[in-house]
Amino acid sequence: MTAYPTLFEPMELAGRTLRNRVAHASILTRFVRDGRATDELVNYHASRARGGAAMIVTEPLAMISTNRDAGRLRAYDDHGHSSLVRLAEAVESQDCRLLGQVQDPGRGRHEVGRNDAAVGASALPDDLSWTVPHVLRAAEIRQLIEEWAVACRRLKQAGWSGVELSAGHGHLFHQFLSPWSNIREDAYGGDLDGRTRFVRELIDAIRAECGQDFIIGAKLPGDDGVTGSIDLDEARRIAGRLGTHGGLDYWTFVWGAHANSLWTHLPTAHGPRAPYLDSIRELRSAAPEIATGAIGYITDPNEAERALETGTADLVFLGRPLITDPAWPDKAHHGRESEIRYCVSCNTCWRSIIDGSRLECDNNPRVATPDEVAWRPTRVARSRRIVIVGSGIAGLEAAWIAAARGHDVTVLGSGEEVGGKTRLHATLPGGENLSSIYDYQYLAGKRHGVRFELGMVASLSDVSALRPDTVLLATGATMRPPSFLPADYLDEGLLPDLRELIQSMAGRSRRESGRIMLLDRDHTEMTYAAALRLAGLFEQVTLVTPRERIASDCSLVNRQEIYQRLHDRHIEIITCHEPRNANGLEEGKLELVNVYNDDIREIDELAAISYATARVPNDALREPLEELGVDVHTVGDCHAPRSVLAATRQGYQLGSTV
Repeated sequence: MTAYPTLFEPMELAGRTLRNRVAHASILTRFVRDGRATDELVNYHASRARGGAAMIVTEPLAMISTNRDAGRLRAYDDHGHSSLVRLAEAVESQDCRLLGQVQDPGRGRHEVGRNDAAVGASALPDDLSWTVPHVLRAAEIRQLIEEWAVACRRLKQAGWSGVELSAGHGHLFHQFLSPWSNIREDAYGGDLDGRTRFVRELIDAIRAECGQDFIIGAKLPGDDGVTGSIDLDEARRIAGRLGTHGGLDYWTFVWGAHANSLWTHLPTAHGPRAPYLDSIRELRSAAPEIATGAIGYITDPNEAERALETGTADLVFLGRPLITDPAWPDKAHHGRESEIRYCVSCNTCWRSIIDGSRLECDNNPRVATPDEVAWRPTRVARSRRIVIVGSGIAGLEAAWIAAARGHDVTVLGSGEEVGGKTRLHATLPGGENLSSIYDYQYLAGKRHGVRFELGMVASLSDVSALRPDTVLLATGATMRPPSFLPADYLDEGLLPDLRELIQSMAGRSRRESGRIMLLDRDHTEMTYAAALRLAGLFEQVTLVTPRERIASDCSLVNRQEIYQRLHDRHIEIITCHEPRNANGLEEGKLELVNVYNDDIREIDELAAISYATARVPNDALREPLEELGVDVHTVGDCHAPRSVLAATRQGYQLGSTV
């Protein structure tokens, strides 16, 4: 008997059975080459099907003549047919319905630069990239509709169960629906009937080509966050018009657009959990007979169950949680929730596909590997004694994997609890979900027999007394003091680094008078989470950075949210400046110098100064251990200061090879 009876109840869409109500939301993977599915793409989707998802919506496909991206699965001709068949067989054979996403970005763009090939509703600039598209003529729209419909027929012939129209998030169909981006005066613009015509005609064309037993779903805009565009009232009108028209088997509603609101389509722990459910419940009332999907920062099976049992939705779309753990549905169904690797909602996955080269995850180093869904480390022929000094996430990942392979593993941690600097980050605004990384690692380590000795700063004698065959140094790194700070101030602990400051102020709620200045040479999420905490403890927080902006080491969506929340708290941001000396510090003043023209400005009423800077590895034990003949490896920040993603990945790699 499952604890989530509604979530694991079968349902039907277009006469096709879904074994439960868990659907994988469309996610770009970067696993497509030359328009064909790579082994990685097949592994990725097959693993989510084996892990219990009832339906998978792929990333957008190449389906029309104006969008022939070789990084998209090719469905506009027969070139990629065998690839489409292969992917369908891998997924549908696991009793999981495979749907392709129908999407064109139109004028929308969130990469650097403008899209010279963009097409759109009107000659108006994208709110984010300022791309002005070629305006589609009515004849061109009708040709695109025909091409999409024929491509959908190819998908059905290849064994796919349906498609989803991406008409939200600021993409092309959204641009036609919005009165902000569509100021046409022909049949595809003007009033509500005109602005919805493109989508309505496309639904009809796909249905005519593919029949009634082919699932057609849609993502529609909720509140896109753009003034004069689509708010909840307009979203309700659009849903009502499309619902009355018919032809959709399911729909869901999404937030944000290609604008300063882009970040709202990937909610984080800075806001409430499942923030859009009330609005989705309201919007579905426009046509209650259409199956409705819940979406948006749902990571826990209990949240998914509640969305269904309250009547908000009929199925639940999970994107980021199924990247983190492909077996999320199976584990939830069989009462193994403690074994789920939970999504951190940090949006590293989004950054990896926009700024990087492939889909990756902070809490899943094995994305798209062949046996991802049920992976078990290979047992070793001879057990070795392994000591891991440090209990941060890099060391913990290595620890549980090495123990699962059959090694005798001891972790020596200086903190009373595991997690290292990630645990500190988890105490800050928006960081709470990071605890799921070290919680999983710690429980996995306990299951596999890892011994934890915590609350001790391990010395050379402590480590050597355990007679290790191999030592992994996971002792982290320390922020390097900026050169303008006097040595005597540092020696007396008067100017702590940001981590030290936050730890020293734990539990404090009294607001200090005056200003705290934070020198930002870090540009990661933790720095800005700390700034938000400090905004509740000081009258004024001033961020100073020598760069031209803040958060340059964060993804675009996270950077947008960081700016939003810092400005909401009236935190002062000074770019292109840095302190050059400490003159006036005793009087609560500090001179800042412009890094480009040497102009000077002064800040005053300083109550405190702190800094987030480049870090120096704490690897002092390495050489002494090597002199004793011990096999030593550094991992995490102790190897070189790195991100959460790099730390868990390196921990996984070392744990798999030592």
